Amino acid sequence: MKDVDRLSRDQVKHLAGLELNALRAARVLPAEQFEGARVRTAGTEIYDLNGELLFHRVPVTRGQARVGYADVAAHPALGAPLLAATQGLDWNEDAIRTGAARAARKRRKGLRYDRMRFVAYSYPKVGVQFLRGSQEVLLLEYGTWATVGRGHPERRKPLEPANFERWSLLDELPERRKRANMRAFARRVRAWGRLKLRRFDPAVLAIDRFSRLVRFPLIDTRELHYSTRNTDHVTCYEVRGQQTNVWCVGASVQMLLDFYRYEYTQVRLAQELGLGTLANPNGLPYSRVGDVVTVIENLSSNALDATMITNPGWSVFRNEIRANRPLISFIPGHSRTIAGYTRSLIIPAPLGFRGLLVYDPWPPNAGVITRWENFDTQTYQYAYTAVVTLV
Repeated sequence: MKDVDRLSRDQVKHLAGLELNALRAARVLPAEQFEGARVRTAGTEIYDLNGELLFHRVPVTRGQARVGYADVAAHPALGAPLLAATQGLDWNEDAIRTGAARAARKRRKGLRYDRMRFVAYSYPKVGVQFLRGSQEVLLLEYGTWATVGRGHPERRKPLEPANFERWSLLDELPERRKRANMRAFARRVRAWGRLKLRRFDPAVLAIDRFSRLVRFPLIDTRELHYSTRNTDHVTCYEVRGQQTNVWCVGASVQMLLDFYRYEYTQVRLAQELGLGTLANPNGLPYSRVGDVVTVIENLSSNALDATMITNPGWSVFRNEIRANRPLISFIPGHSRTIAGYTRSLIIPAPLGFRGLLVYDPWPPNAGVITRWENFDTQTYQYAYTAVVTLV
Protein backbone atom coordinates (compact mmCIF):
# COMPACT_ATOMS: atom_id res chain seq x y z
CA MET A 1 0.00 0.00 0.00
CA LYS A 2 3.02 2.29 -0.19
CA ASP A 3 1.61 4.07 -3.26
CA VAL A 4 -1.30 5.46 -1.22
CA ASP A 5 0.17 5.60 2.28
CA ARG A 6 1.95 8.88 1.67
CA LEU A 7 -0.45 11.17 -0.15
CA SER A 8 1.04 14.63 -0.46
CA ARG A 9 -0.96 17.75 0.30
CA ASP A 10 -1.25 18.34 -3.45
CA GLN A 11 -2.69 14.84 -3.89
CA VAL A 12 -5.19 15.45 -1.08
CA LYS A 13 -6.30 18.70 -2.71
CA HIS A 14 -6.55 16.96 -6.11
CA LEU A 15 -8.68 14.10 -4.75
CA ALA A 16 -10.91 16.53 -2.85
CA GLY A 17 -11.64 18.37 -6.08
CA LEU A 18 -12.41 15.17 -8.00
CA GLU A 19 -14.74 13.78 -5.34
CA LEU A 20 -16.60 17.08 -4.91
CA ASN A 21 -16.95 17.55 -8.66
CA ALA A 22 -18.49 14.08 -8.84
CA LEU A 23 -21.07 14.99 -6.19
CA ARG A 24 -21.78 18.29 -7.91
CA ALA A 25 -22.19 16.55 -11.29
CA ALA A 26 -24.61 14.11 -9.66
CA ARG A 27 -26.54 17.22 -8.54
CA VAL A 28 -26.45 16.31 -4.87
CA LEU A 29 -24.43 19.36 -3.81
CA PRO A 30 -26.58 22.52 -4.07
CA ALA A 31 -25.63 24.85 -6.93
CA GLU A 32 -26.16 28.01 -4.91
CA GLN A 33 -23.28 27.09 -2.59
CA PHE A 34 -21.02 24.83 -4.64
CA GLU A 35 -21.24 25.64 -8.36
CA GLY A 36 -18.12 27.59 -9.22
CA ALA A 37 -16.65 27.02 -5.76
CA ARG A 38 -12.95 26.27 -5.37
CA VAL A 39 -10.65 23.93 -3.48
CA ARG A 40 -7.62 26.15 -2.92
CA THR A 41 -5.66 24.23 -0.30
CA ALA A 42 -5.34 20.85 1.41
CA GLY A 43 -6.55 22.58 4.57
CA THR A 44 -6.14 21.49 8.17
CA GLU A 45 -4.34 18.32 9.21
CA ILE A 46 -6.34 16.37 11.79
CA TYR A 47 -4.65 13.60 13.75
CA ASP A 48 -5.72 10.44 15.49
CA LEU A 49 -5.11 10.25 19.23
CA ASN A 50 -2.28 7.81 18.55
CA GLY A 51 -0.40 10.59 16.73
CA GLU A 52 -0.94 9.42 13.14
CA LEU A 53 -2.30 11.84 10.54
CA LEU A 54 -5.93 10.84 9.99
CA PHE A 55 -7.54 13.25 7.52
CA HIS A 56 -7.48 16.77 6.10
CA ARG A 57 -10.33 19.25 6.58
CA VAL A 58 -10.33 20.93 3.18
CA PRO A 59 -12.14 24.30 2.92
CA VAL A 60 -14.40 25.02 -0.06
CA THR A 61 -14.69 28.68 -0.98
CA ARG A 62 -16.82 30.70 -3.35
CA GLY A 63 -15.39 34.14 -3.87
CA GLN A 64 -14.33 35.33 -0.44
CA ALA A 65 -16.86 33.17 1.40
CA ARG A 66 -16.25 29.71 2.82
CA VAL A 67 -19.29 27.64 1.85
CA GLY A 68 -18.28 24.36 3.47
CA TYR A 69 -15.51 21.82 3.68
CA ALA A 70 -14.62 18.26 2.78
CA ASP A 71 -12.95 15.75 5.07
CA VAL A 72 -10.42 13.86 2.95
CA ALA A 73 -8.60 10.83 4.34
CA ALA A 74 -4.85 10.96 4.79
CA HIS A 75 -4.73 7.42 6.21
CA PRO A 76 -5.89 4.60 3.90
CA ALA A 77 -7.36 2.65 6.85
CA LEU A 78 -10.36 4.99 6.64
CA GLY A 79 -11.42 3.19 3.48
CA ALA A 80 -11.98 5.99 0.92
CA PRO A 81 -10.59 9.44 0.14
CA LEU A 82 -13.82 11.38 0.73
CA LEU A 83 -15.16 10.91 4.26
CA ALA A 84 -17.78 13.66 4.21
CA ALA A 85 -18.75 16.95 2.62
CA THR A 86 -20.29 19.55 4.91
CA GLN A 87 -22.11 22.81 4.32
CA GLY A 88 -23.11 25.61 6.65
CA LEU A 89 -20.23 25.36 9.14
CA ASP A 90 -17.35 27.78 8.78
CA TRP A 91 -13.91 26.29 9.42
CA ASN A 92 -11.30 28.99 9.97
CA GLU A 93 -8.14 27.29 11.22
CA ASP A 94 -6.36 30.45 12.35
CA ALA A 95 -9.38 31.74 14.28
CA ILE A 96 -9.90 28.35 15.92
CA ARG A 97 -6.27 28.16 17.03
CA THR A 98 -6.52 31.65 18.51
CA GLY A 99 -9.74 30.80 20.35
CA ALA A 100 -8.35 27.52 21.64
CA ALA A 101 -5.18 29.18 22.96
CA ARG A 102 -7.20 31.85 24.73
CA ALA A 103 -9.50 29.23 26.29
CA ALA A 104 -6.53 27.10 27.37
CA ARG A 105 -4.94 30.00 29.23
CA LYS A 106 -8.20 30.61 31.09
CA ARG A 107 -8.67 26.96 31.99
CA ARG A 108 -5.10 26.21 33.03
CA LYS A 109 -3.18 29.07 34.61
CA GLY A 110 0.52 28.87 33.80
CA LEU A 111 -0.07 26.27 31.05
CA ARG A 112 3.16 25.52 29.22
CA TYR A 113 3.11 23.89 25.79
CA ASP A 114 5.24 23.76 22.66
CA ARG A 115 2.59 23.25 20.00
CA MET A 116 -1.05 22.51 19.36
CA ARG A 117 -2.70 20.24 16.82
CA PHE A 118 -6.20 19.16 15.81
CA VAL A 119 -7.25 15.65 16.82
CA ALA A 120 -10.32 13.52 16.18
CA TYR A 121 -10.67 12.51 19.82
CA SER A 122 -13.97 10.71 19.15
CA TYR A 123 -14.29 10.56 15.36
CA PRO A 124 -15.81 12.61 13.78
CA LYS A 125 -15.67 15.01 16.78
CA VAL A 126 -12.62 17.27 16.72
CA GLY A 127 -10.64 18.93 19.49
CA VAL A 128 -7.46 20.96 19.91
CA GLN A 129 -4.62 19.15 21.67
CA PHE A 130 -1.82 21.02 23.47
CA LEU A 131 1.53 19.24 23.64
CA ARG A 132 4.75 19.75 25.50
CA GLY A 133 7.37 17.68 23.80
CA SER A 134 5.48 14.55 22.83
CA GLN A 135 3.17 14.63 25.87
CA GLU A 136 -0.35 16.01 25.93
CA VAL A 137 -0.97 18.66 28.59
CA LEU A 138 -4.56 19.58 27.61
CA LEU A 139 -7.29 18.61 25.13
CA LEU A 140 -10.22 20.97 24.48
CA GLU A 141 -13.38 20.30 22.50
CA TYR A 142 -13.70 22.48 19.40
CA GLY A 143 -16.13 25.34 19.87
CA THR A 144 -17.17 24.90 23.51
CA TRP A 145 -13.55 24.61 24.72
CA ALA A 146 -14.62 22.11 27.36
CA THR A 147 -11.86 19.83 28.63
CA VAL A 148 -11.96 16.32 27.18
CA GLY A 149 -11.00 13.85 29.89
CA ARG A 150 -8.96 10.72 29.40
CA GLY A 151 -11.88 8.34 29.88
CA HIS A 152 -11.83 4.75 31.06
CA PRO A 153 -11.27 2.49 28.04
CA GLU A 154 -11.04 -0.61 30.24
CA ARG A 155 -14.71 -0.18 31.16
CA ARG A 156 -16.04 -0.50 27.63
CA LYS A 157 -15.87 -2.64 24.53
CA PRO A 158 -13.81 -1.55 21.51
CA LEU A 159 -15.62 1.00 19.32
CA GLU A 160 -18.17 1.59 22.09
CA PRO A 161 -16.94 4.77 23.81
CA ALA A 162 -19.21 6.62 26.19
CA ASN A 163 -20.36 10.11 25.29
CA PHE A 164 -17.60 12.72 25.47
CA GLU A 165 -14.91 10.09 25.90
CA ARG A 166 -11.71 9.99 23.89
CA TRP A 167 -10.71 7.00 21.78
CA SER A 168 -8.31 6.24 18.94
CA LEU A 169 -10.04 5.33 15.70
CA LEU A 170 -6.96 3.66 14.20
CA ASP A 171 -6.08 1.67 17.32
CA GLU A 172 -9.61 0.36 17.74
CA LEU A 173 -10.33 -0.61 14.13
CA PRO A 174 -10.23 -4.42 13.89
CA GLU A 175 -7.21 -5.53 11.85
CA ARG A 176 -9.36 -7.39 9.34
CA ARG A 177 -11.44 -4.31 8.62
CA LYS A 178 -8.36 -2.10 8.52
CA ARG A 179 -6.79 -4.25 5.81
CA ALA A 180 -10.04 -4.30 3.81
CA ASN A 181 -10.32 -0.52 4.09
CA MET A 182 -6.76 -0.05 2.85
CA ARG A 183 -7.48 -2.19 -0.21
CA ALA A 184 -10.68 -0.23 -0.94
CA PHE A 185 -8.81 3.07 -0.56
CA ALA A 186 -6.12 1.98 -3.02
CA ARG A 187 -8.73 0.77 -5.55
CA ARG A 188 -10.50 4.15 -5.53
CA VAL A 189 -7.30 6.16 -5.91
CA ARG A 190 -6.27 3.94 -8.85
CA ALA A 191 -9.73 4.27 -10.41
CA TRP A 192 -9.50 8.06 -10.38
CA GLY A 193 -6.11 7.75 -12.02
CA ARG A 194 -7.56 5.63 -14.86
CA LEU A 195 -10.04 8.31 -15.87
CA LYS A 196 -8.74 10.55 -18.67
CA LEU A 197 -8.86 13.78 -16.68
CA ARG A 198 -5.31 15.00 -17.23
CA ARG A 199 -6.41 18.33 -18.69
CA PHE A 200 -9.22 18.81 -16.18
CA ASP A 201 -8.50 21.08 -13.21
CA PRO A 202 -10.58 19.68 -10.31
CA ALA A 203 -9.86 22.70 -8.12
CA VAL A 204 -12.98 24.38 -9.55
CA LEU A 205 -16.40 22.75 -9.11
CA ALA A 206 -18.07 23.00 -12.52
CA ILE A 207 -20.90 20.65 -13.40
CA ASP A 208 -20.79 21.15 -17.17
CA ARG A 209 -17.05 20.57 -17.59
CA PHE A 210 -16.97 17.47 -15.40
CA SER A 211 -20.14 15.96 -16.92
CA ARG A 212 -18.55 16.05 -20.37
CA LEU A 213 -15.79 13.74 -19.15
CA VAL A 214 -17.77 11.08 -17.27
CA ARG A 215 -21.19 9.43 -17.37
CA PHE A 216 -23.59 8.65 -14.52
CA PRO A 217 -25.62 5.51 -15.35
CA LEU A 218 -26.96 5.52 -11.77
CA ILE A 219 -28.10 8.44 -9.65
CA ASP A 220 -30.54 7.60 -6.86
CA THR A 221 -31.18 10.21 -4.21
CA ARG A 222 -33.89 11.38 -1.87
CA GLU A 223 -34.28 13.80 1.03
CA LEU A 224 -37.09 14.02 3.56
CA HIS A 225 -40.11 16.12 2.59
CA TYR A 226 -43.31 16.98 4.38
CA SER A 227 -44.87 14.03 2.55
CA THR A 228 -43.97 11.62 -0.22
CA ARG A 229 -45.41 14.17 -2.68
CA ASN A 230 -42.17 15.99 -3.51
CA THR A 231 -43.15 18.24 -6.40
CA ASP A 232 -45.02 20.98 -4.55
CA HIS A 233 -42.80 21.69 -1.53
CA VAL A 234 -39.20 21.72 -0.39
CA THR A 235 -37.20 19.63 2.03
CA CYS A 236 -38.80 19.47 5.48
CA TYR A 237 -36.29 18.83 8.26
CA GLU A 238 -34.31 20.93 10.72
CA VAL A 239 -31.08 20.49 12.66
CA ARG A 240 -31.06 20.92 16.46
CA GLY A 241 -27.81 21.53 18.28
CA GLN A 242 -27.25 19.58 21.48
CA GLN A 243 -27.50 21.88 24.50
CA THR A 244 -24.67 20.18 26.41
CA ASN A 245 -21.55 18.24 25.42
CA VAL A 246 -23.28 14.92 26.12
CA TRP A 247 -26.89 15.42 25.01
CA CYS A 248 -26.49 14.21 21.42
CA VAL A 249 -29.12 11.51 22.02
CA GLY A 250 -31.59 14.04 23.43
CA ALA A 251 -31.06 16.34 20.44
CA SER A 252 -31.44 13.42 18.00
CA VAL A 253 -34.73 12.35 19.58
CA GLN A 254 -35.85 15.98 19.46
CA MET A 255 -35.17 16.20 15.71
CA LEU A 256 -37.09 13.01 14.99
CA LEU A 257 -40.09 14.01 17.12
CA ASP A 258 -40.09 17.53 15.63
CA PHE A 259 -40.53 15.99 12.18
CA TYR A 260 -43.72 14.31 13.38
CA ARG A 261 -44.85 17.57 15.07
CA TYR A 262 -44.26 16.44 18.66
CA GLU A 263 -42.43 19.41 20.15
CA TYR A 264 -40.44 18.76 23.31
CA THR A 265 -37.54 20.68 24.78
CA GLN A 266 -34.20 18.95 25.21
CA VAL A 267 -34.50 19.50 28.95
CA ARG A 268 -37.71 17.46 28.98
CA LEU A 269 -36.23 14.81 26.72
CA ALA A 270 -33.14 14.60 28.92
CA GLN A 271 -35.41 13.99 31.88
CA GLU A 272 -37.22 11.16 30.05
CA LEU A 273 -33.93 9.61 28.87
CA GLY A 274 -32.18 9.96 32.23
CA LEU A 275 -29.56 12.39 30.90
CA GLY A 276 -29.43 14.63 33.96
CA THR A 277 -29.92 18.40 33.92
CA LEU A 278 -28.35 21.37 32.15
CA ALA A 279 -26.27 22.00 35.26
CA ASN A 280 -25.25 18.35 35.67
CA PRO A 281 -25.68 16.51 32.35
CA ASN A 282 -24.67 12.96 31.47
CA GLY A 283 -24.75 10.80 28.36
CA LEU A 284 -26.77 7.70 27.59
CA PRO A 285 -24.87 4.51 28.55
CA TYR A 286 -24.76 1.74 25.97
CA SER A 287 -26.55 -0.50 28.47
CA ARG A 288 -29.63 1.70 28.02
CA VAL A 289 -29.78 2.16 24.26
CA GLY A 290 -33.24 0.58 24.27
CA ASP A 291 -34.59 3.56 26.22
CA VAL A 292 -34.72 5.55 22.98
CA VAL A 293 -37.51 3.30 21.70
CA THR A 294 -39.47 3.64 24.94
CA VAL A 295 -39.23 7.43 25.04
CA ILE A 296 -40.28 7.90 21.39
CA GLU A 297 -43.33 5.73 21.89
CA ASN A 298 -44.29 7.21 25.26
CA LEU A 299 -44.00 10.83 24.16
CA SER A 300 -46.10 10.18 21.06
CA SER A 301 -48.73 8.28 23.10
CA ASN A 302 -47.81 5.21 21.02
CA ALA A 303 -48.79 6.93 17.78
CA LEU A 304 -45.22 6.18 16.71
CA ASP A 305 -44.04 2.58 16.65
CA ALA A 306 -40.27 2.76 17.22
CA THR A 307 -37.74 0.03 16.44
CA MET A 308 -34.03 -0.32 17.24
CA ILE A 309 -31.91 -2.01 14.56
CA THR A 310 -28.43 -3.32 15.40
CA ASN A 311 -25.64 -2.91 12.82
CA PRO A 312 -27.93 -1.36 10.18
CA GLY A 313 -26.98 -1.83 6.54
CA TRP A 314 -27.43 0.54 3.61
CA SER A 315 -30.90 -0.78 2.76
CA VAL A 316 -32.23 0.17 6.20
CA PHE A 317 -31.39 3.86 5.68
CA ARG A 318 -32.45 3.87 2.03
CA ASN A 319 -35.81 2.20 2.62
CA GLU A 320 -36.74 4.44 5.57
CA ILE A 321 -35.92 7.61 3.65
CA ARG A 322 -37.88 6.35 0.64
CA ALA A 323 -40.81 5.93 3.03
CA ASN A 324 -40.23 9.55 4.14
CA ARG A 325 -39.16 8.65 7.66
CA PRO A 326 -36.08 10.07 9.45
CA LEU A 327 -33.79 7.79 11.44
CA ILE A 328 -31.63 8.21 14.51
CA SER A 329 -28.16 6.79 13.92
CA PHE A 330 -25.70 5.76 16.64
CA ILE A 331 -22.02 5.64 15.73
CA PRO A 332 -19.25 5.03 18.30
CA GLY A 333 -19.62 7.69 20.98
CA HIS A 334 -22.21 9.80 19.18
CA SER A 335 -25.81 10.08 17.96
CA ARG A 336 -27.16 11.92 14.90
CA THR A 337 -30.18 11.75 12.60
CA ILE A 338 -30.38 10.76 8.94
CA ALA A 339 -32.60 12.75 6.58
CA GLY A 340 -31.55 11.62 3.11
CA TYR A 341 -29.41 9.34 1.00
CA THR A 342 -27.63 9.40 -2.34
CA ARG A 343 -26.09 6.73 -4.50
CA SER A 344 -24.27 7.28 -7.77
CA LEU A 345 -22.02 5.44 -10.20
CA ILE A 346 -19.47 7.01 -12.53
CA ILE A 347 -18.19 5.27 -15.63
CA PRO A 348 -15.90 4.34 -17.29
CA ALA A 349 -13.85 3.86 -14.08
CA PRO A 350 -16.26 2.70 -12.44
CA LEU A 351 -16.51 4.76 -9.26
CA GLY A 352 -19.44 4.34 -6.91
CA PHE A 353 -20.52 6.47 -3.98
CA ARG A 354 -23.07 5.91 -1.21
CA GLY A 355 -23.76 8.82 1.09
CA LEU A 356 -26.09 9.76 3.92
CA LEU A 357 -27.47 13.22 4.66
CA VAL A 358 -26.63 13.66 8.34
CA TYR A 359 -28.19 16.24 10.63
CA ASP A 360 -25.62 16.27 13.41
CA PRO A 361 -26.31 17.96 16.79
CA TRP A 362 -22.56 18.47 17.35
CA PRO A 363 -20.99 21.03 17.82
CA PRO A 364 -23.11 21.90 20.87
CA ASN A 365 -25.68 24.68 20.51
CA ALA A 366 -25.16 24.76 16.76
CA GLY A 367 -25.19 21.44 14.95
CA VAL A 368 -24.15 20.90 11.36
CA ILE A 369 -25.57 19.38 8.19
CA THR A 370 -23.19 16.86 6.59
CA ARG A 371 -24.00 16.50 2.91
CA TRP A 372 -22.81 13.78 2.38
CA GLU A 373 -21.27 11.28 4.83
CA ASN A 374 -19.57 8.41 3.02
CA PHE A 375 -21.52 5.36 4.17
CA ASP A 376 -18.61 3.03 3.46
CA THR A 377 -16.21 4.79 5.85
CA GLN A 378 -18.34 4.90 9.02
CA THR A 379 -19.34 2.37 11.70
CA TYR A 380 -23.12 2.26 12.18
CA GLN A 381 -23.97 0.56 15.45
CA TYR A 382 -27.69 1.22 15.89
CA ALA A 383 -30.51 2.83 13.92
CA TYR A 384 -33.91 3.84 15.27
CA THR A 385 -36.96 4.07 13.07
CA ALA A 386 -40.44 5.38 13.84
CA VAL A 387 -43.60 4.44 11.93
CA VAL A 388 -46.93 6.22 12.33
CA THR A 389 -49.48 3.69 13.60
CA LEU A 390 -52.48 5.92 14.39
CA VAL A 391 -54.23 8.49 12.21
